[in-house]
Amino acid sequence: MKSKLEYIWLDGYMPTQSLRSKTRVESDFSGKLEDCPMWSFDGSSTEQADGSASDCLLQPVAIFKDPLRLNAYLVMTEVLNADGTAHVSNGRATIDDDDEDFWFGFEQEYFLWDTISDLPPGFPEGGYPRPQGPYYCSVGANNTYGRDCIEEHFDACLEAGINVEGINAEVAAGQWEFQVFAKGAKRAGDETWVARYILERTAEKHGYAIEWHPKPLGATDWNGSGMHANFSNSLMRSLGDKDVFTSICEGFGGVIDRHIGVYGADNDQRLTGLHETQSINEFSFGVSDRGASIRIPVGTIDDGWKGRLEDRRPASNADPYKVAAAIIKTVKEATSAAKA
Repeated sequence: MKSKLEYIWLDGYMPTQSLRSKTRVESDFSGKLEDCPMWSFDGSSTEQADGSASDCLLQPVAIFKDPLRLNAYLVMTEVLNADGTAHVSNGRATIDDDDEDFWFGFEQEYFLWDTISDLPPGFPEGGYPRPQGPYYCSVGANNTYGRDCIEEHFDACLEAGINVEGINAEVAAGQWEFQVFAKGAKRAGDETWVARYILERTAEKHGYAIEWHPKPLGATDWNGSGMHANFSNSLMRSLGDKDVFTSICEGFGGVIDRHIGVYGADNDQRLTGLHETQSINEFSFGVSDRGASIRIPVGTIDDGWKGRLEDRRPASNADPYKVAAAIIKTVKEATSAAKA
């Protein structure tokens, strides 16, 4: 039997990378990652190589059932140079979490975008819908737009084996969110990117594009779109020490530029200090504080200072690989300093 393998990768466009994919056919394919061959592509067409030496390699790193095609698989790959080294666009290769000690949960917000009106569904041409408020977790056609597409995406992700833990309508008309959780930073990034890919493919069928920009409507009175990053490691999950969490939060405050640099383009339009955000140029942390840079969930305290933290700064268009890499580096530095 012949199987379709869709190889997915991130291109080299900056400041925001896009998904690319192409299909190959394999006979009697086992469905296992180790049986996915290395492949190549023309990097000169994706801002990843010069035309005089255009070959880049695709290294398979994760495989999922393709819920949208028969006898098919989705193969997430990372981009390598022709000599086998990691390409500069390869954020996955920068993650220092080989033992999968870090767990991540990404809250991915986005707008559906009507390709005819060039607006989110629910937005009248030449105007705006009612202010935010009735759309969040809404039910009913007066406040909820695009649910058929969203539900199809949700089902497809679960069928593919992606650990999507929930979905909900967000604060603006046509804005939605899904949440992905995984044990291991690389796995969390793989699943989030493939969930994005399935969303793009599903939206195509419904006449929508997906708008990942954190403030696609400009300086309007809506929250914008983020990708809140919930994270923990074994120390945070087991020690039960308030001082450890305080040290970690304070560590983030000393490396603002490290994080903002990979937390998404145009994030300054979203992190204004308004709409439940801290200013992009400042840093704060607090218990249950949705206006802080890092929120300490009350559940972490109730569990005896064991659990997670939530970095609320990543934008919806951020690369989860790069977000995770920055968070891991800062947490390791902060906990090492605390032990010294």
